[in-house]
Amino acid sequence: MPPYYETTRAEGEYLLLHYGELPRTVGASISTARSSFPARCVSQCLETRRLPESARALDLGCAVGRSTFELARHCAEVIGIDYSKRFINLAGRLQDQGSLPFQTVEEGDLTQPRYAVVPSGIDRNRVRFQRGDALNLPASLGTFDVVLMANLIDRLRNPRRCLEQLPRLLNRGGQLIITSPYTWLADYTPRRHWLGGFVRQGRPVKTLDTLRQILSPYFRLVRRRDLPFLIREHGRKFQLGIAEATLWRRNHVSL
Repeated sequence: MPPYYETTRAEGEYLLLHYGELPRTVGASISTARSSFPARCVSQCLETRRLPESARALDLGCAVGRSTFELARHCAEVIGIDYSKRFINLAGRLQDQGSLPFQTVEEGDLTQPRYAVVPSGIDRNRVRFQRGDALNLPASLGTFDVVLMANLIDRLRNPRRCLEQLPRLLNRGGQLIITSPYTWLADYTPRRHWLGGFVRQGRPVKTLDTLRQILSPYFRLVRRRDLPFLIREHGRKFQLGIAEATLWRRNHVSL
């Protein structure tokens, strides 16, 4: 593999940096992305008025747990699952203690101390975290009224296999929220398992079209929206992503 700066991708990125212009919407996206992305996955996507009184939710790929806690504002029981043992341990400590000290990189080896705090008003007893594989979810989990998959599908080795489990996990009328920037990389997902981002028979394949094809027998697409997010690398560098968020409702077709 050639060095990054000798690749076609780098050529396009740097020619745009030097001679191009980014869309005006980038500025608005940065402003929006400053607030918690996991919290917005819930507040801007979930139809709370449709939830039953004792709703159950599954946060699949929960990372360190913010969206799991946000779901607990509206659901009686929430299970957060992630493959990372480290992330699940951190989420569990936040559930137990309500806050957690951590460090962020400022420049080189310089760091700054910070605190992660679970927002007040959230009943942390409604939440349970466990390590698990999104491709092999046990039947013992039961069924749910909400399943959230935030920026997960393009980090799975076989996203189609994960999506095909969803009809049995969601109750009829239940809500499925999927967000993703569709960053398909062979490091995470073998190219044969990409849901989009390639040409087939002379036509571009978009991820949303493949999601429709996989999910449409059991789900109806209710709406879609853009959800910007920022990942801070250090004090002067951030990754701006714009996830496509789709809300799907489980229909009454039997398995």
